[in-house]
Amino acid sequence: METEVISGILTVKLNMLQTVALGVVMYYFGVLTRKVLPFFVKLSIPASVIGGLTAAILTAFLQTQNIVSFQFDSTLQGMLMIMFFCTIGMNASYKLLMNGGVLILAFWVVCAIAVVLQNLAGIGIAKMFGMHPLLGLICGSVSMIGGLGTAGTFGSFFENSFGVTGAMTAGITCATFGMIAGSALGGPLSEWIIKKRKVITPHSEMHDQVVSNTGDRSSDYEEIGVLAEEEGIIAVPSSSYDEQEDMVSGPHLMRNISWVLVAMGIGSALSYWFNKVGILLPAYLITMLVAVIFRNIGDLSKAFEIDTKAIGMISDISLAIFVTMAIGTLNLSQLSGLALPIFVMLVIQMIIVILIAYFLVFKLLGKDYESTIMSAGFVGFGLGATPNALANMQTLSSKHGTALKALFVVPIVSAFLIDFTNALLIMFFANLFK
Repeated sequence: METEVISGILTVKLNMLQTVALGVVMYYFGVLTRKVLPFFVKLSIPASVIGGLTAAILTAFLQTQNIVSFQFDSTLQGMLMIMFFCTIGMNASYKLLMNGGVLILAFWVVCAIAVVLQNLAGIGIAKMFGMHPLLGLICGSVSMIGGLGTAGTFGSFFENSFGVTGAMTAGITCATFGMIAGSALGGPLSEWIIKKRKVITPHSEMHDQVVSNTGDRSSDYEEIGVLAEEEGIIAVPSSSYDEQEDMVSGPHLMRNISWVLVAMGIGSALSYWFNKVGILLPAYLITMLVAVIFRNIGDLSKAFEIDTKAIGMISDISLAIFVTMAIGTLNLSQLSGLALPIFVMLVIQMIIVILIAYFLVFKLLGKDYESTIMSAGFVGFGLGATPNALANMQTLSSKHGTALKALFVVPIVSAFLIDFTNALLIMFFANLFK
């Protein structure tokens, strides 16, 4: 840990190990907070969000009061993100992909509609306040569905290529706000849907069977769950650590971690090669595709087995620490100077995402438990990023029961398909309103 006085304020620099350690500590602070304050459990606010936001608020307060500021090394944060996406790919069995093909397409279309609405709203409000239309685009799908990475990339591009002053700052500010909003709103919205629409959840259905003593094992959820377990394609929610530890041995876990690390290494090499030849693709997307190939080669050839019970453990751990670090290291001081037009845009974006989640994702995609969990996931990445979506869905799954299709469909669309769709639509709007 190094210290240095920068601009008259003591600055503490945490290296990558210290940053991860802080993330772990704040995650368990969030776990403890959920136990002490059931309010957060009721609203399905993830422990990673509670811990990360607490850290972000504390560091922002200390910095604004000129007491001390912090600099974090995000090297391992990036590695954890890639590891998480790799585990998503490892869960992508061709059997589940074939089963969820229509749902993937439908959800992709809904997300594309959301991109268009976010951009039209942002551009319209920007014009209303006499701002450059591309600033409205930055506060649309660039920073909302796009997230911090897309906001930084297109913010710099708009400044350099279109001369849009402040695009980078506006993008990062909106994406920062979105990371918090996406995690804070997804769980409560789905809890409201479950209560308001009397959605039958796996846990409530099994409880009803026990109470009625029917012993009926014909429910759709139980049949899907049994089939998924038999085929090895079920992703175990994070609340099942004790059960997983009883079933997964150390050597078995080591073999699956090895597959993940090898896929990450190959994905990193391929990403470097693609970038060298001018094909810019995020490392996590390539790694996820490599993981998908690994999983299905194993399934089809029977030469090796990738166990999603072990992969689920790796996924839960990497996701929990990554989301805590991603939110905890946000610079909330950027939100203090939020201009009125940008604030209005963000409020409108939240309303748009919530309405789409309810009327399109929930109502059009089934009006059932799977579509309810997908709604929480949509809010997570519609305002923030894919890890926010998975944190929302896994928190709900741990409380109400696993939603197999939702846990597979949402990350496939949000981390892969919609990224390319969003980029194409951003450039369409950019050239239309430049």
